[in-house]
Amino acid sequence: MDKNYNLIEEQGHASIKAWTKGVVFEGKAQQQLKNIAAMSIVHSHIAVMPDVHLGKGATIGSVIPSVDAVIPAAVGVDIGCGMVAVKTSLRAEHLPDNLSGIRHAFESAVPHGRTSGGGRADRGAWRNIPQLVAGEWLKLEARFEHICRKHPVIKKSNHVNHLGTMGTGNHFLELCLDENGAVWIMLHSGSRGVGNRIGTHFIELAKKEMRRHQINLPDMDLAYLEEGSKYFNDYVEAVEWAQDFARKNREIMMMNAITALRKQLGVNFSTAELAVNCHHNYISREHHFGKDCYVTRKGAVRAQKGEMGIIPGSMGERSFIVRGLGNPESFNSCSHGAGRVMSRTKAKKVYNIQDQIKATQGVECRKDAAVIDEIPHAYKDIDQVMAAQKDLVEVVHTLKQVVCVKG
Repeated sequence: MDKNYNLIEEQGHASIKAWTKGVVFEGKAQQQLKNIAAMSIVHSHIAVMPDVHLGKGATIGSVIPSVDAVIPAAVGVDIGCGMVAVKTSLRAEHLPDNLSGIRHAFESAVPHGRTSGGGRADRGAWRNIPQLVAGEWLKLEARFEHICRKHPVIKKSNHVNHLGTMGTGNHFLELCLDENGAVWIMLHSGSRGVGNRIGTHFIELAKKEMRRHQINLPDMDLAYLEEGSKYFNDYVEAVEWAQDFARKNREIMMMNAITALRKQLGVNFSTAELAVNCHHNYISREHHFGKDCYVTRKGAVRAQKGEMGIIPGSMGERSFIVRGLGNPESFNSCSHGAGRVMSRTKAKKVYNIQDQIKATQGVECRKDAAVIDEIPHAYKDIDQVMAAQKDLVEVVHTLKQVVCVKG
């Protein structure tokens, strides 16, 4: 039986199994993956998802199993970034012809974007902490304070004021219709400012460790922390906390979005089904190919047999609610989206507002110059991405957004 992945074997340590048939796989990303595969801490092989593209240090769209060590830059600074989607009892016919009111209601309910350099007047953060947010922060605060006692620099970050907020870049909040006309709410975000501070801090500590032990790496951004070393347990503790923060962040935004939609429509609809609340930038302790290891999914979703996941398309494209097929060769993983084929800077040079308007036709969303970097043309074809991972997931629902809020 033919394998659905391409096997890349180097004269080195581990091989690379890439689910990239029929999709763009840039040379720089391939070299980056070879650098990681050459590291002695990598177990068995690296799995590469079809949305793969060049990242900082570690490649986005990669699954890296490591033994007795973790690479902080492989997780990155948006720790716990992920998706949540909820199916409602609403149907397409319950929505008004003009959806701008819904978009503005979402924009008012969920702080998004970044202004004032992320300072006190930042529109993407809470100025006055809502009661719901304050209550949920109390459940996270004790563990956070414990981490900060050992690493005080983490305390100087946006934390409670970012809980329940969306951020910028490719983070979004959408109203979607599935193939049967049912209305869904879907959003994408992570651990915000505090996750960034945790990631940045431990990446630097890992680099110091490499220099102290005179360990040569093909890229210093691949600096790792070994189990038993000074900062290993602190990092794992901080990452697991940030992942919990990210999950709660999405839950709060979803609650506020549901409340805003009910108020806007004047309908007390029910939420029929929570599809999933899944991370796609995170560490998980798992057992694969005979060994306990730390699996780092950098832009990848866990897809164990029967496990639900979300693979969003780009702004203006379709998204998919999927069920995992539990493919062991991919470490039970699938892609986390379409994957960029063009940098944000290049997209803004190549495309204009008219291109953005045309590409997002039929979607109630911002169509100004500030969001051109998120134009669908800057991403891979989602149908090709899905075809390349047909042995990783099966599609349960196909969603098409009708409202999209971007930071």
